[in-house]
Amino acid sequence: MAFTRSKATTIACRLIVRRVKRLNPKHQPALCEDWRYHGFITNSDLPMIEADQRHRDHAIVEQVIAEVKTMALKHLPSGKYFANTAWVGYAVIAFNISRAAAHAAQRPTTRWPSLTRHLITIPARVTRSARRLRLHLPTRWAWKTALDQLWTATSPPLRGTL
Repeated sequence: MAFTRSKATTIACRLIVRRVKRLNPKHQPALCEDWRYHGFITNSDLPMIEADQRHRDHAIVEQVIAEVKTMALKHLPSGKYFANTAWVGYAVIAFNISRAAAHAAQRPTTRWPSLTRHLITIPARVTRSARRLRLHLPTRWAWKTALDQLWTATSPPLRGTL
């Protein structure tokens, strides 16, 4: 029993703990060097494996909501229904574009703050030479390959080549 205020309001629930083998224990120091433990409390009647999957899916949804709240949804509520509707639409479009950009850059698990720092606000210098704009990146920039992959995945093909 957990979350009891009185005997009349007792909620029956169970604790489920999932044990996961550490992939690289030397980079992840902890009390238990070989395993990580993830626990949660549930009151559902689902079998243990289904309850764990449902809990993990819920955690992914919570992460998506947290990311969208740091983007366009931080402007809500505005007091105007149509303005709120527009901001939600912008938030969904921005989130989908950022996820597509992360996949095109071969970084599918990268979250919004990292994408903003590394692929949107690029530490580069723009120069003009021979009527062309050139982007000069730092010499040892860690995200150069991700930007190159994003650029080649999203740029249109050259004229005359199909």
